Amino acid sequence: MIKTFVLDTNVLLHSAQSIESFQDNDVVIPMAVIEELDKFKKYQDELGRNARQVIRKLDELREKGCLGKGVSMAGPGSLATGKLQIISAYQCNSKATEEMKKICDNMFNMDMPDNRILRVAVMLHQEKGNVIFISKDINLRLKADALGIKVMDFEREKVDFESLFCGYRTITASNELIDELYANKKLSADEFKLLPNEFVLFQSEDNQKHSALARKHSDGTLCLLEARPEMKVWNIAPRNKEQRMALDLLLDPDIKLVTLVGRAGTGKTLLALAAALETTLHANLYEKILVSRPIVPLGNDIGFLPGDKDEKLSHWMQPIFDNLDYLMRSNNKKDDQISSKKTDDLIGNHKIELEAITYIRGRSIPRQFVIVDEAQNLTPHEVKTIISRAGEDTKMVLTGDPHQIDNPYLDSSSNGLTYTVERMKNQQLHGHVTLEKSERSPLAAIAAELL
Repeated sequence: MIKTFVLDTNVLLHSAQSIESFQDNDVVIPMAVIEELDKFKKYQDELGRNARQVIRKLDELREKGCLGKGVSMAGPGSLATGKLQIISAYQCNSKATEEMKKICDNMFNMDMPDNRILRVAVMLHQEKGNVIFISKDINLRLKADALGIKVMDFEREKVDFESLFCGYRTITASNELIDELYANKKLSADEFKLLPNEFVLFQSEDNQKHSALARKHSDGTLCLLEARPEMKVWNIAPRNKEQRMALDLLLDPDIKLVTLVGRAGTGKTLLALAAALETTLHANLYEKILVSRPIVPLGNDIGFLPGDKDEKLSHWMQPIFDNLDYLMRSNNKKDDQISSKKTDDLIGNHKIELEAITYIRGRSIPRQFVIVDEAQNLTPHEVKTIISRAGEDTKMVLTGDPHQIDNPYLDSSSNGLTYTVERMKNQQLHGHVTLEKSERSPLAAIAAELL
């Protein structure tokens, strides 16, 4: 049975491909949505780009016939075969019964665009009965549900955050198997059905302290990940098993994309920078380090910042400077000025480049170690744009905490970081670890868990 999906503005702004996401069903776009898209089309950000793309798509469909009567979306490259129709609240009003008109007039303030959108859904529901209202606005979904209309969030680019791939699993094994792994340094991974680059923590059936950590490699074997007290990467050593896993992925040049998810203080950015310095300055695997962060403020923005691009970015990149100074600092606490000078020298010599996400489109980035911090504030499309900039021998690292999202249009299930983890988990070029334990300080660990 063909369904009718009524789309809210925020769905089209979230994904320009949302029109074609409903297969052989009909799609209705209220006239108020077109009016709102007209406001957003001038924006120079992701919302504006999506608005312009949707408008161009609708203009292409207009050539097939009258959008007010409905046109087929079938065509070359289109996944949809249903009809698309643009309807105004007043069109619906002409078909409604007098009783329904009175109810809607008393219920809706037609000066509000949301109410005009909702009125289209209500009238179509009365006329057809098989109507589903799609919106990312929770309040609008609640209002539609209260009026008896079936509602849904747009979930094409959403993942189940609660069951997100964590990058490793624990398997109970015999003492003999663990001893064999330690003796041979590797095992066949065939019987364990692991994803590429997934880690396994083997624990003994009768002795929990007898354990081994291994990672599945591209040749189909499980390779032992040894814990060596002397193992240090740019003067820091991993403090837990998740950090050991993360460093193993970060230091492997065959893994071109690494995603690190974890709460505040788990060491995501510090580990990524340490591995970047080690592989770039010591191993010479990359020409330089490129660090970027989305420009999304916490709380109210402080307005325009003075200076050129680098001076403006310095405020946003302060967390990166803090981590670099920590890595450069020796055991002598009096060396703070020396560590800051070393950081400035790396930036001055262009070994470390700071870049705003805004300017990354269109670039080709070869032989660089790229770190995108706070990636949970990026949309799936923005992450796709960034990763697709990678040139030959470039390594991409995305870090972030899906529990701390400042972008008002994203949540823990729809942001680009978690979307990338879920979509890329079957790829040999990708590795992922979810870091659990905060190592910044006892206070930071308690705050991350309780607040």
